[in-house]
Parts: sequence; C-alpha cells; structure tokens
Amino acid sequence: MLHGRSGRGVVSVSETTATAYPNIALIKYWGKRDEALHLPVTSSLSLTLDIFATVTDVRVADDLPADVVTTADGSPSRAFTAKVVAFLDVIRGMASDDRRARVHTVNTGPTGAGLASSASGFAALAVAAAGAYGLDLDRRALSRLARRGSGSASRSIYGGFVQWHRGDGLDTAGDVSSYAEPVDAPQLDPALVVALVDAGEKAVTSREAMRRTVETSPFFQPWVDASKTDLHDMHSALAAGDLPAVGEIAERNALGMHATMLGARPAVRYFAPGSMRVLDRVVELRAAGVAAYATMDAGPNVKVLCDRRDSAKVAAAVAETDETMQVMVATPGPGAVVGGTSDR
Repeated sequence: MLHGRSGRGVVSVSETTATAYPNIALIKYWGKRDEALHLPVTSSLSLTLDIFATVTDVRVADDLPADVVTTADGSPSRAFTAKVVAFLDVIRGMASDDRRARVHTVNTGPTGAGLASSASGFAALAVAAAGAYGLDLDRRALSRLARRGSGSASRSIYGGFVQWHRGDGLDTAGDVSSYAEPVDAPQLDPALVVALVDAGEKAVTSREAMRRTVETSPFFQPWVDASKTDLHDMHSALAAGDLPAVGEIAERNALGMHATMLGARPAVRYFAPGSMRVLDRVVELRAAGVAAYATMDAGPNVKVLCDRRDSAKVAAAVAETDETMQVMVATPGPGAVVGGTSDR
C-alpha cells in the first residue's frame, strides 16, 4: 500500500494491491431479483479455492484525467472496462473522492470460462480499490461491495465454505441484508478436481444466460424452490462432516441449474462432449466406491468434489477421459487479502 501527499506541485497518490481466489458454488447462484444491486433470487453456498488467484493493483491519483484499466494481456474489452469504471464510481461515491484510478488486474486462471474469474476479479478489485480510496471496511461491508461488481465475488472475500445470503427486500434493505459469511465444516478435508474441458470464453455470457433463464425457462421457479431445500440439507451435511451427502446435494443442485438453462427460450447449453465424458467418469468412480461428485457453473468445465485423500485417484481417472485436457487439484483457499504482485 502506497500513499502520497497533496500540496502545491505535489500529486496526491494512493495505491493498494489485493489478491483474491475464485469460489465454486455447491448451491448455485442463478438469477437476480435486482440487476443493479446484484441481489440474488436464492441464497448460495460455495467453496473458495487455492488456485487461479486474481491480483489487482489500484492506483488513485489526482493527475489522471480518466480511469485506465489494463490486464496482463494488455487492454481489456470495452465491456469489462465499463464494468470496472462503474464499480469504481460506486466506491468514489462511498469515499466522496472523485479522483480517477489506474487499475491493473492479472488472472492466473482462464477468464470467462465458467471458472469464477469474475468472483476473484471483483473481490480483489473491491479490496484494492477500497484501500486505495481510504475506505475502512469490515469483511461484511467488503462482501456487500464486491457483490456490486459480480454477485459471486461476495463469497470470495472469505476462504473455505461460504454462504451468500439473498437478503430481504429491494433497494437499501436488500443491499444491507445481502452479504456472504463463512460456514464452519471442521470435519471435512475436501478437494476439488478441476477438469478444463475448454478454457476459451463462452459464447453466451453468464449475465445473458441468467437473464434469459429467469425470463423464459418454465423450470426456473421449481429449481428455486428446490434450491431452498438443497441449502438446508447442505448445512446439515456440512455440520455432520458427511462428504457423500455434500456431494450428492451439490451435484443435483448443479444439474438442476443446467436443466433450467436448457429450458430457456432459446436454450442455453454449456455442456460440451468433454463435459459429458467427465460426468460419466464421475459416475463410474462412484460405482467403484470412490466418493466423487460433479458440479458445473456457467461453462463446460467440470469440477469434481472428493476427499483430499482421493484427489490424486480422481484426477487420474478424469484425465484418462481426454489426454489433451488439463486437470488440476484444488483445496480450500483463503479469503481476499491486501498484498500480492500484479506484475505491472
């Protein structure tokens, strides 16, 4: 963290770097009741990982005429830049500070491929920008702030298992009550095997797919109703340290979410041939006595929940489905923190 002082001929500068990790929802977030504030239709529960970190540096200075956003690959898309600028506007309003910022962000994992890069990205941006603009926010406030950039980012403020509360009401009441907090599961030692079926950007963004599903799928409301039961059951399974139950609930919730997308008009299909091969292999692993359970976000890549002791066996079995597919083992990761190197 770097701070400068203002005065005659002296530029006022403040700078903070932050690191955050993606989270994979076991009880999914799919559907908003308020697009502007990113208030979800349902509560969700996730696991923050220890791979694919995002490191973001925010430098605020009064000699910048406009916000500048860069990534490791150079200049990002106009749409991404616009989202970052809109997010900075929220923070500037909170801080009563109209200075512009230079933002440099580095994703160490694939972007826009259904691997929660927006979660780690906006969690890191929330922590870095809050620091650079001098906001002293506790974790709950940071979670609410990160939500304004990307709903799932609210969960990446914390490590391990995390629940994002849907909150009650709209406008200010909804904003104040919709935040994430950690969930204890001391008896579990999980791993998540990540199968990169396709690391490219998906043709239909999560935002568009979510909106289309909510507006047109006849299966969406039944999934919402079932998700409430899934969340209740998930808490019981986590408290009991029952990994097979956790996995069964996560798998049914994820496949139900994808069913709502297939019912959208026109349908949204993220499944690829490689996705189906991995899903079939997970079923084969269970038949062989290995507690392995699949989940998928809005993309073709599959994540397999298992016990850490079984992770090498699961990863090897998944890798056999396609010799070109990249397979990684993730374990529970930390929450967002100040620090890191963005390699500007």
